[in-house]
Amino acid sequence: MAKYSGNFKLKIVQEYLKSALSYDRLAQKYSIPSSSPIKNWVSAYKAFGEKEGIEGLQQKAKGRPSMSKKPKTTANKQNKPVSREEQLERENEMLRLEVAYLKKLKAFRENPDAFLEKHKQPSPSNLKKNDSD
Repeated sequence: MAKYSGNFKLKIVQEYLKSALSYDRLAQKYSIPSSSPIKNWVSAYKAFGEKEGIEGLQQKAKGRPSMSKKPKTTANKQNKPVSREEQLERENEMLRLEVAYLKKLKAFRENPDAFLEKHKQPSPSNLKKNDSD
């Protein structure tokens, strides 16, 4: 597939709009294998209007964009100095989570069947049966 510059496309579109030449004649004149790209360029140019139409003719990157090498914004938050109070609140929250985890682990080790039965997730099929009753 041939790639054409935005200026080349613009030149052909303007010639089409100013002259009485057909898409096929323009394709022959500029050695473009098919007239369909010219039709697409004219459509894009008209869709964006005369001023922004040039942007519609520019080559667009295809495919998935490459992954960014920039660090995520969360890294910037970590660089921000944290007050002593915020540090203590964070530590307190982590300790609460740890205690809750250890309690659940202990309950599971003592009686796995009862723990699993208590924390069992309802299946979607059971939900439908209950709703229809």
